[in-house]
Amino acid sequence: MFTEKRHWFRVALQLKGSVIPSIRGRTIACGLFGVLITLLFYLKFPVALPMLASLIPNIVLGLLLVFRTNTAYERFWEGRKLWGAIVNTTRNLARHIWIVVPAETPGDRESKVAALKLLVAFAVATKLHLRQEQINDELAGLISPAKFRKLQSMNHPPLEVAFWIGDYLQQQYSRKRLDSYQLTTMQELLNALVDCLGGCERILKTPMPMAYSIHLKQLLLLYCLSLPFQMVETLGWWTGAVVALISFTLFGIEEIGIEIENPFGRDPNDLPLDAICDTMLRNIEDLMTLTPCTENYHAVAEEGLEEVSRAKV
Repeated sequence: MFTEKRHWFRVALQLKGSVIPSIRGRTIACGLFGVLITLLFYLKFPVALPMLASLIPNIVLGLLLVFRTNTAYERFWEGRKLWGAIVNTTRNLARHIWIVVPAETPGDRESKVAALKLLVAFAVATKLHLRQEQINDELAGLISPAKFRKLQSMNHPPLEVAFWIGDYLQQQYSRKRLDSYQLTTMQELLNALVDCLGGCERILKTPMPMAYSIHLKQLLLLYCLSLPFQMVETLGWWTGAVVALISFTLFGIEEIGIEIENPFGRDPNDLPLDAICDTMLRNIEDLMTLTPCTENYHAVAEEGLEEVSRAKV
C-alpha cells in the first residue's frame, strides 16, 4: 500500500498486471470503427443517428458491469479467506503435533518432523491441484521418495496427503501417545483443512454462467459500436478517439472481472499462493527449532536414570 501511494504515476502507467494487453485489440477495433463512421459522415452518408443513445440505457449496462465485477471479487476474496484458514489451521495443527506428541526416541522426533512437513505438502498439493498442474519437485523435499511416487499416480493428491496425516495421528493414538480428546481435536483441525480444500474447489468449478457472460459481451459490443453513430455529428474527427476511450473503460471493467474470478492461477492478479506456501514452510521450520517441555522432561529423566546407573556401578 505504501509503495502504491509513493509511486502513483508509475503504478498508473505500468502494463504488468493491468488488463491493457487483453483489451488492446478490441479497443483499437472500436476506435477504428469510429474513424470509419467519421469518414462516411464527411462523405455525406447519413450515419449520424443520435437516437441510438437510447438503444442501451447507460444505467442498465453499468449495473451489469458492476454486478459482474462484484461477483468476481467475492470469489477472489472468498478464495483468500479460505487460504488464510489453511495457513492458520496448519499452524494450529503443527503446534499441537509438535507439543503434544512425545518424542522419546530419535525415531519419534523424525516422525514428527515428517508429519509437520506433510502439512506443508498438503498446502503445496492443494495449490498444484487448483492450478491443474502435475506433481513436481516442490513436493520432493517435503515427503519421502515413496510417497512422492505415490502422489504422482493419484487423481487427487491433497486428499492422499490428508490421509497420511490422519494415519499418523491414528498411529500415535494406538501407541498411547495421544488420548481420545487430543486425537479428536487434531482430527477436527485436519477436517477443517479438507473443508477449505473443498471450498476452493467449489470456486474453481463454479464459473460465471455462460448465458450471462455471452449477454454482457453482446451488450458491450453493441453499445461500443453504436457510439460513433451517436457522436459523429458533434465530435467530428474526434469520434474515433472518444469511442476508443469509452471502449477501453468498459472492456477494462469486464476484463478485470474475468481476471479475478479464478484466483488460483499464475496471473499477476491471482492470489500469491507460492508466497503463502513458502511462508507456511518457514513457519514450520521455525517451529521445529523449538523444544517442547515434554522432550525436556524426557531428556532430564534419561539423564537421571544414567546417573543412578553409574552410582550403582
